[in-house]
Amino acid sequence: MFFAQKKTEMVTQDTALPGRTTSVMADTVHHVFGRPLAMDVPDGMQVAVFAMGCYWGVERKFWQVPGVWLTMVGNAGGFTPHPTYEETCTGKTGHTEAVRVVFDPAIVTYQDLLKLFWEGHDPTQGMRQGNDMGTQYRSALFAMDEAQLKAAHRSATDFAPKLAAAGFGPITTEITQAGPFYPAEEYHQQYLSKNPAGYCGIGGTGVTCPIGTGA
Repeated sequence: MFFAQKKTEMVTQDTALPGRTTSVMADTVHHVFGRPLAMDVPDGMQVAVFAMGCYWGVERKFWQVPGVWLTMVGNAGGFTPHPTYEETCTGKTGHTEAVRVVFDPAIVTYQDLLKLFWEGHDPTQGMRQGNDMGTQYRSALFAMDEAQLKAAHRSATDFAPKLAAAGFGPITTEITQAGPFYPAEEYHQQYLSKNPAGYCGIGGTGVTCPIGTGA
């Protein structure tokens, strides 16, 4: 119990693990799209970063969306540069498991992706998601620019009363400007495409987010 409690407490920059200077992900291709799995963003595309619990299931939600060009799992919101999965699991990096989504805004909008984010997990659980407990599973929206930040805050404000009416508590999602995104190891990338029967602990609340409904 003490170890579980420590994993739900955020570390500080001074107490975080030191990390390393190079990525832990080897060069590879996306298992679903067959494109190079890289940080490059094609002209006309945009980037969004979401954290909703275990990134295996989260990534699958986003690669299934028409208009999404590339997905990548990794770590965001913490202090340790280029952490390994084992380091992140200690709770001593400050990171949460996140998915970086490159999308074509002519086909799918950031608002569309926000709706999937809010409906695809329980954003009221604090430092856990379902049975997965720890700071690495906290809900977060990492905005790439001021427009995304405003849209994220507005969507949370609009969704909160819907959740409350359904008996859920306050939204605990961290909403902030994006910092560095550190890709996870290759074997975590598109894990549920490589292992279709693999674990996925992601589940929504059943509450409809009012984005795009005019509510």
